[in-house]
Amino acid sequence: QVQLVESGGGLVQPGGSLRLSCAASGFTFSNYVMSWYRQAPGKERELVAASTSVGGNTNYADSVKGRFTISRDNAKNTVYLQMNSLKPEDTAVYYCNAHHPVFPTIRYWGQGTQVTVSS
Repeated sequence: QVQLVESGGGLVQPGGSLRLSCAASGFTFSNYVMSWYRQAPGKERELVAASTSVGGNTNYADSVKGRFTISRDNAKNTVYLQMNSLKPEDTAVYYCNAHHPVFPTIRYWGQGTQVTVSS
């Protein structure tokens, strides 16, 4: 049974930091591209950051470059999203995603974790 369980969301003031975690099970984690998406109220879900399964390459949405860092620990089957210098526009539900690089229709989602940036 595949599971992606996010944690680490919450309420933070502008300029603050949060670290999201996503613990995976039920598939071969190291073989999958791991990504973070987010969805704000009234908006479409968007890709925030991704970490490839081979080579450790990462890519980011322009809106978070220089502020967010995605990392993965294949030994712990966990992917992280370090979010610094948070802005109110970062407020959203953040979702962990896994997809197979060769068969991208094989895709799994977590349940999401709320991040609210507000003073």
